[in-house]
Amino acid sequence: MTNSLIPVILAGGKGERFWPLSRKQRPKQFLSLDGSGKSLLQATAERLLSVAGGWDKLWVCTSKILAEGVKEQLPELPEENLLVEPEGRDTAPAVAWTTLEIAKRYGNDTVVGFFPADHWIADEAAYKQTLEDAAKLATEKEAIVTLGIQPNQPSTGYGYIEQGEAEGTFGKSLVYRVNRFTEKPDRQTAEEFLATGRFSWNSGMFVFRAGVVIKELAIHAEEILTPLKDKGIAAYAELPKKSIDYALMEKTNLAYVIPAAFGWDDLGDWNAIERLLKGDNPNVELATHVGMDTQGTVLYAEGEDEVIVTIGLEDLVVVRDRNVTLIVKKERTQEIKQVLKKIQEDPRFTHLL
Repeated sequence: MTNSLIPVILAGGKGERFWPLSRKQRPKQFLSLDGSGKSLLQATAERLLSVAGGWDKLWVCTSKILAEGVKEQLPELPEENLLVEPEGRDTAPAVAWTTLEIAKRYGNDTVVGFFPADHWIADEAAYKQTLEDAAKLATEKEAIVTLGIQPNQPSTGYGYIEQGEAEGTFGKSLVYRVNRFTEKPDRQTAEEFLATGRFSWNSGMFVFRAGVVIKELAIHAEEILTPLKDKGIAAYAELPKKSIDYALMEKTNLAYVIPAAFGWDDLGDWNAIERLLKGDNPNVELATHVGMDTQGTVLYAEGEDEVIVTIGLEDLVVVRDRNVTLIVKKERTQEIKQVLKKIQEDPRFTHLL
């Protein structure tokens, strides 16, 4: 694996759709959800270490509230490689600030990659090969490379990337210009996208030369870049909340996509556990479970002495964590965020966040 890529893990997310297991001080990326014993953050760091060539070239960007947790989870990460945002402003400020800091340390020609902390990857060899190819493209061209995921179903939970003209092969990967980014579509639109064979899911993983993105941010997101260049971290409070997709990727003419097939899941909500761990058992049981006539149900209990007893349940998620029990239909797990808003507004429930 080439060591020319500086990987950055974005670890500031809240993981609200995994509540009540995921909470403010212990978000999704700090949890082990696949039965391995390693948290998602630890698994991501381990995966990227060989890309980085060692801990000294691996970076993490996180929020103030999670910084101590990151240090506990990744004790070998150098302190100077941990960037702590004073407050979350979405991914565009995080990417802009981190890219500026990396350019200061290593120069504008440094190839940087950004990776969410909470993804699951099946084929790590294919994943590393794709990153090597993306780094080759970013080295040779003014390119902001996004890793697209070849869709296997018309999902309405992901953004989509439409391939434009073919750019050729870099390493072992076919590369295309990006025609457009599309936000999460409805079911019919997703089915139409799939039928064309020209769309990938947007994985939120990007590779580029630092100077290329700094130049493009100056054109398309000057309101984020200039304050950070002038004031550094002191500018954070005045920055707009924007995703990197909205601030840059949907506007730049330098976007390229590699449609990749290395087995991927963004573990967005409790249904992801079923996709990951579904076996011959009629249910997915991460708990001591005694059941009658229960099927298609995901069960999770944090405490070893907790027992979940079910009778006649179907297609539910049942989660027991400390002082909260969550019971939700699998098709409505996306709505957990809406329930959390209600809880946040009620002073009786602040201890549940």
